[in-house]
Amino acid sequence: MPGTNLTREEAQQRARLLTVDSYEIELDLSGAQEGGTYRSVTTVRFDAAEAGAASFIDLVAPAVHEVVLNGTSLDAAEVFQDSRIALPALAAGRNELRVVADCAYTNTGEGLHRFVDPVDQQAYLYTQFEVPDARRVFASFEQPDLKATFRFTVKAPEGWTVISNSPTPERPADHVWRFEPTPRISTYITALIAGPYHAVHSTYENKATGQSVPLGIYCRPSLAEFLDADAIFEVTRQGFDWFQEKFDYAYPFAKYDQLFVPEFNAGAMENAGAVTIRDQYVFRSKVTDAAYEVRAETILHELAHMWFGDLVTMEWWNDLWLNESFATYTSIACQAYAPGSKWPHSWTTFANSMKTWAYRQDQLPSTHPIMAEIRDLDDVLVNFDGITYAKGASVLKQLVAYVGMEAFFSGVQAYFKQHAFGNTRLSDLLGALEKTSGRDLKAWSKAWLETAGINVLRPEITTDAAGVITSFAVKQQAPALPAGAKGEPTLRPHRIAIGLYEHESGKLVRKDRIELDVDGELTEVPQLVGRARPAVVLLNDDDLSYAKVRLDAESLATVTQHLGDFAESLPRALCWASAWDMTRDGELATRDYLDLVLSGIAKESDIGVVQSLHRQVKLALDLYAAPTWRETGLAKWTEAALEGLHSAVPGSDHQLAWARAFAATARTDAQLDLLAALLDGTKIIEGLAVDTELRWDLLGRLAATGRADEKAIAAELERDKTSAGEQHAAWARAARPTAEAKAEAWASVVESDKLPNAVQESVIGGFQQSDQRELLAAYSEKYFAMVKDVWDQRSHEMAQQIAVGLYPSLLVSQETLDATDAWLASAEPSAALRRLVTECRSGVERALKAQAADAAATS
Repeated sequence: MPGTNLTREEAQQRARLLTVDSYEIELDLSGAQEGGTYRSVTTVRFDAAEAGAASFIDLVAPAVHEVVLNGTSLDAAEVFQDSRIALPALAAGRNELRVVADCAYTNTGEGLHRFVDPVDQQAYLYTQFEVPDARRVFASFEQPDLKATFRFTVKAPEGWTVISNSPTPERPADHVWRFEPTPRISTYITALIAGPYHAVHSTYENKATGQSVPLGIYCRPSLAEFLDADAIFEVTRQGFDWFQEKFDYAYPFAKYDQLFVPEFNAGAMENAGAVTIRDQYVFRSKVTDAAYEVRAETILHELAHMWFGDLVTMEWWNDLWLNESFATYTSIACQAYAPGSKWPHSWTTFANSMKTWAYRQDQLPSTHPIMAEIRDLDDVLVNFDGITYAKGASVLKQLVAYVGMEAFFSGVQAYFKQHAFGNTRLSDLLGALEKTSGRDLKAWSKAWLETAGINVLRPEITTDAAGVITSFAVKQQAPALPAGAKGEPTLRPHRIAIGLYEHESGKLVRKDRIELDVDGELTEVPQLVGRARPAVVLLNDDDLSYAKVRLDAESLATVTQHLGDFAESLPRALCWASAWDMTRDGELATRDYLDLVLSGIAKESDIGVVQSLHRQVKLALDLYAAPTWRETGLAKWTEAALEGLHSAVPGSDHQLAWARAFAATARTDAQLDLLAALLDGTKIIEGLAVDTELRWDLLGRLAATGRADEKAIAAELERDKTSAGEQHAAWARAARPTAEAKAEAWASVVESDKLPNAVQESVIGGFQQSDQRELLAAYSEKYFAMVKDVWDQRSHEMAQQIAVGLYPSLLVSQETLDATDAWLASAEPSAALRRLVTECRSGVERALKAQAADAAATS
């Protein structure tokens, strides 16, 4: 039986048979305040290519009351099974289907999610349909290439607002919201958001064309005081300007709403004209500029999808990577190049965050070609990963360098014009780019998109006695793929820059740059022969390609002493990333990585890089440090964090970042006393606002170290009686260092399925404390005993949280590897669950190797 899965072959067969014209969807949400189920009535009109052929439509619902096909009632009990309604004996040409069902509200962030705000006790709804969850709300042909128009009619409680893809009608007297039909779009980007949401409205005006697009921003009233709508509109307008210029295609929908919604699983979702965004991006407390930059990238990413994804949509999910990579690349390019952007350094952030995610993902046993083989929905659900987003975007950046930015966007313009409101494959985009660039991209595509793994680039330099370069070459290596990964190591063509840096007035300044194609095992660079050897030679300067980069011995020595002295942020970020990669690979001992960070972080001006270094150092000490030295390293780091807090400019982003880093690792009685004093106000650090979110950071650490009990957690929740407060309290309770607290947390997640997605995530985060390995040891066996049943019984999002979050990742030992191997050999998990557990196992294996490397290093 198919369960809730759908194979690519089934989708292809259905697409050959059917052409879908329109949906009319009527939903009765008048009882949403109470929850439970709601009535869903779907009328869908479609054409069939063959008389008498059979097909099916998708639906996940507790009950189906009516199925009427071409005027004939079908027995719902007979035709509705396993998330499908069978459609026998279709007519040639036009068919009409009517389905009446009871559908269920969810608390998992899938389908129609229902949330009750503890502040006003009002219910708030939103849909999340990607990948296959429109079928939880209405009967649908759930695949991206069966586009149609959608007309929604929604009955809602009095006082509510309903938002969908089409413009919101005037508030109806009968509380029934009747929307105009959408253009032809895919099921997964339809949307409904309903509730007593707070709204701010504006417009985007293009004076040159006369274009006017209504803009809306929505959030819950309890967040309205924190909503910085003007800043969000500013980023949105910059995106409209830049994308419409680069794409040469006007925004394709009637309005553009951005809705900040609660308990959202992802960052955001590109519903056509009605983008949903996690409401953590409405900042209740002070955050650093890095958080605003990330939010802006998310806003721009979803806006880019309006063209690439919504206007032109992938035929099947194997091109999901192109959908996400294009939006990631263009959103960061917009931040880097759009006039007036506040984040022209966005490629530094990309190198520092997205690239490191890609490199990490590409070294897992589950690594796969960017253009992955997606056999069914189960495959795609676990493929929203670092390959799909970050490696794909990195390779698109490489492609832009390879063909030139002007040729790239010229090809994109032709692509949009040719395929508007249709479906495409990768070959359609590459064909357009070949025409505009004159480059043959078939070999490039095969090397970059159809193979897995990372290349390593190293300089090979010889000099004479006077320090003049006598030979220079770039050596490319293709390391073996991780054990269990499919494919063979591959050397690839790279378009890279080589930066030559010298000391100047206390800074490392780039004196020259050479851009070239690297291909094969060894690429000679004759342009550098006869020149004086610089202080630092940096391969892949400007981060054009996707590759691990290693420094030659002399450059490494200089960088180790002067990493913080690079005048520009991007070469610093590239060197920081290389050092982190070497630490993860066991080429650089954790204690040496700590020393490198401590020697250079004070000079690091980019706050996003600083915060990444904070996270990476803590992770390295928790997982990659030799156990016998770990506490020494943690003590050293904590003292450095405290010094960073005291020495940072009062009120600065750096001060806030150091406060959070210190709160995450405080360990001695004196350090914990300081956290308590900051929390109760008896200690004040000039410029440091101990606001709502920082209070929870302080309390969370005090709870994890046994210094704050249930009474203290309840008192803090009383101060912050919001959904965010409830999530923080759940984290703190699970973090307490007692057997009882761990048992309670485990039971609430594993033995019950009542927790909403966001609260479950918080409980899991609090449960896993690196200082509590002895308490956690008892749960390793329990994990392997329960994970398959949980996977089979819970929805995908909830099951994945548990499978990944409760894996014994902190128990870095051969015993954990052995237990994992035994389970993999005997449990017969689904392919998706096997992949996730294998990835977790790989993390433990890597940590063991890094610990051994650290133990072998001298202190």
